[in-house]
Amino acid sequence: MTLRRVGAAGPLRVGVVGAGPWARLFHAPMVAAHPDTELTAVWARRPDAAAEVAGPHGAAVHGSFDRFLDEVEAVVFAVPPDVQAELAGRAARAGKPLLLEKPLALDLVAAERLAEVVEETGVPTQMVLTWRYAPAVRALLEAVAGTRPIGARGWFLTGGMLGGPFATPWRLEQGPLLDIGPHVLDLLEAALGRVVGIRAHGDAHRWVGLQLDHESGTTSEASLTAYSRLEPARAGVEVYTADGVLEVATAGVSASATTTLVGEFVATARSGRSHGLDVRHGLHLQRLLATASEDLRRGRGAHEPPQGSAG
Repeated sequence: MTLRRVGAAGPLRVGVVGAGPWARLFHAPMVAAHPDTELTAVWARRPDAAAEVAGPHGAAVHGSFDRFLDEVEAVVFAVPPDVQAELAGRAARAGKPLLLEKPLALDLVAAERLAEVVEETGVPTQMVLTWRYAPAVRALLEAVAGTRPIGARGWFLTGGMLGGPFATPWRLEQGPLLDIGPHVLDLLEAALGRVVGIRAHGDAHRWVGLQLDHESGTTSEASLTAYSRLEPARAGVEVYTADGVLEVATAGVSASATTTLVGEFVATARSGRSHGLDVRHGLHLQRLLATASEDLRRGRGAHEPPQGSAG
């Protein structure tokens, strides 16, 4: 296959794969709203669900995934990780730039397989790690770059898996590590340098603690739960230096990130060069998560997800 650079004439024709709550509330609206993109088509395994996502934005719905790929220049994924791992490989072989969700897949083998396909095809990729596109987060990282951190801590404490539209089957089965863990790991790594070691303790369906060793020689810690009844959700990172602490609250920053996220994806697609937050970075995070998951399995064992609903 010969990779063709996406033309720069007119808005980038983007297709969204998926028809769940994230596709409806986040992915489709952000593509439709950006001046440099056109939401051209939506594909899902249930055409009626795809039509509900596509309709408000005037996008087409195709019953065939191959026909969908023919109609778009680039593809945005909003599906469960196991579905993404399969369909993103097909889109890559069709030469389409990919905007990928985290985690790449439900397991490391599938994530590695997807990364191999991307490497073979040479398609440009970018990850939806929304915190990293938010102005407040970028300001924090710029400030940290002028210091010598001695450590950091991050947290993401939410009740998302107690009920509601985002308590989806794969999230309930896996617990918060695969879902919200990538955000915290990625930001701590961006602040302190590449993570070269990880240890996990706790319970996958209650509270997970992580300790990270960074290539810089510093250490950081993270706390994760999706079973807290505290409202609103709490998330953030604190970076400690000899002079004090630099901090950012990340709960709710996604709304401020979408314009930058999509704009950088357009640049990624049209340049033919992957973003710094590409599939290789996603695979790196997945390897860390796999190690942490194994630690939890070797520990005292996981309990069943807590019963009850937040409404």
